[in-house]
Amino acid sequence: MKGPIQSIEVSYIVHATEDSQTLAKAVSTLLSVDALAEEEQMEGHFGNAITRVRYHLTGEDAAAALGSIAAQLPALMKERLKREMVELVDEHSVLYLRLDKQCLVVGTLEEGTSDPVRIRVKPRVFLPRGGAKEFYSKILFGGN
Repeated sequence: MKGPIQSIEVSYIVHATEDSQTLAKAVSTLLSVDALAEEEQMEGHFGNAITRVRYHLTGEDAAAALGSIAAQLPALMKERLKREMVELVDEHSVLYLRLDKQCLVVGTLEEGTSDPVRIRVKPRVFLPRGGAKEFYSKILFGGN
């Protein structure tokens, strides 16, 4: 049977001064899924190398990744997510999370706004207005 999550997209930018292997290992640990990354090579304003990395997971891999992320969320972050869930979901019931990339590398999860690891969670079904908070709360927090 199909799970409630259709897909998860995880993306981040690797700057020339960052270790791409360390970031890849941290994201792999976060997702608890062996997934292949898509990489796009770009050039910064001053000619510096920039790589956009994207993981796209579907089906069981997406459900497993979201479960892994939920299990690793610290209590303070869970409380904030519960309070602000409505702001984190768009009109298509897609949930957006941003994690601090540097904290992720050292093994902790914290919200990040500057140069984050972006997580986009798409549900399998359309959720009516207001239903997304309850839907994601059950998945991320066990319905509490």
